[in-house]
Amino acid sequence: MVEYGGLRILVGELGVLPDDIRRDLRKGLREAGEAALNQARANASWSSRIPGAMSLRVYTSGPRTGVSLRVDSSKAPHARPYEGIGGRGDSFRHPVFGGDAWVSQSTRPFLAPAAAKVRAQVMAAAEQAIANAARRLST
Repeated sequence: MVEYGGLRILVGELGVLPDDIRRDLRKGLREAGEAALNQARANASWSSRIPGAMSLRVYTSGPRTGVSLRVDSSKAPHARPYEGIGGRGDSFRHPVFGGDAWVSQSTRPFLAPAAAKVRAQVMAAAEQAIANAARRLST
């Protein structure tokens, strides 16, 4: 999840934003997050299920103000171990289908590298969306 300090301050100081400004802010943040979502989908293109299970969430209130990328675990239960979440290091273990043998498999992170690659671009777009919302509030 990428959080925007300026957005948290804006929402915190103003309290409840008017609906039209909140809608425009959400739209701007969603557009900003699309770059990260597209990069994560490209990073996970080796999987037939993970890219389609990804979604973008935008939060404009509360402590989680910002944008987060999510993977639906019911559609792609293997995404979590491949990302390396909850594992130890750069591999994870799993049983082989139909037997009692366990094997180690390398992780293939796709979310964290996507966030790192497009962070500056997403932050610039988010700052622009915040500036536009603040400008509309001041007029």
